[in-house]
Amino acid sequence: MHDSVHDNETAAQPGPSDEAASNSLLNDLSRLGRAVRSLFGAQLSLLAAELGLARSAVSWLLAAGLAATIAGVGLGLTLLGLIGLLLAKWFASWIWAFVVLAVLEALGLFGAIVLFRRCMHWMSLPGTRQEWHAIMRDTLQRAEQDIDAGKGGT
Repeated sequence: MHDSVHDNETAAQPGPSDEAASNSLLNDLSRLGRAVRSLFGAQLSLLAAELGLARSAVSWLLAAGLAATIAGVGLGLTLLGLIGLLLAKWFASWIWAFVVLAVLEALGLFGAIVLFRRCMHWMSLPGTRQEWHAIMRDTLQRAEQDIDAGKGGT
């Protein structure tokens, strides 16, 4: 009877192999946690770097767009000046050169307005509206399918 009590006490006490297995599991879990934290930390730092680059790119895009606009306006004014000078030499009168230049610019403006109105008319035609609605409907359906596929996969 004494031996059976001793066996029960030995079975109740954790052995060195149980402690080692529990410590090994805890070590594995802590290493997994550190690895996941490191992975997501790297992803977050990459995302922060990409956002910083994108923010910088937007600033440079705006600056480049402004520079291109200024250069384009300057080029347009220079070309108008040259055309005015050529017209003044041709007509031998600055007044007539400016009148012809103003008429040419007014014709260009009128042509741009007519083209704009024509394009707006084309956009309002029933076939174009139906095509536009079909494109939007297809895009929404595709997005909903992608969302549903993402939910089904998790």
